[in-house]
Amino acid sequence: MAGTAMAYVAKKCGIIFQPPSIVLIYRDVSKDKTRQRIMPVRNFSRFSDCSMAAEQLKNNARHKAYLEGVSLWQLQKLYSLLKGHLGGESLTQSLEKFRQEETIDPEEDMNKLDDKELAKRKSIMDELFEKNRKKKDDPDFIYDIEVEFPQEEQLESCGWDVESGEEI
Repeated sequence: MAGTAMAYVAKKCGIIFQPPSIVLIYRDVSKDKTRQRIMPVRNFSRFSDCSMAAEQLKNNARHKAYLEGVSLWQLQKLYSLLKGHLGGESLTQSLEKFRQEETIDPEEDMNKLDDKELAKRKSIMDELFEKNRKKKDDPDFIYDIEVEFPQEEQLESCGWDVESGEEI
């Protein structure tokens, strides 16, 4: 199985509502062909946990090598769309609901969240960071960026600005 780890490159991943299935279009590197894999979704209802279902599918021995290039977040999104469909929502409603759940409100006090919700927010932030991160191999990567911020108003000093030898 170790030789097949890089044998499949995921190209597209989607969902079929009837019968409920995850569809993966991938490139079989060893045979140099594009193929389609349909993975049926079993034991999933509108009350199921999308993140748990996504983890189970990604770790499934039959599908693991094929789903290596698919992010857990994308699988969670597909399961969320399926859950919405099973609950009677339209595709547009499900997509909007997922977008709202996956958007972080900068004004939200995350100290008040429970551990599960906090982990979800951190996962969203990590995914966004990785998506926007510039790597050394990127064509528009610049090593040392210097930015001048405009000073439109006079800065106020505070106790932190005072040297340790001076009294306030």
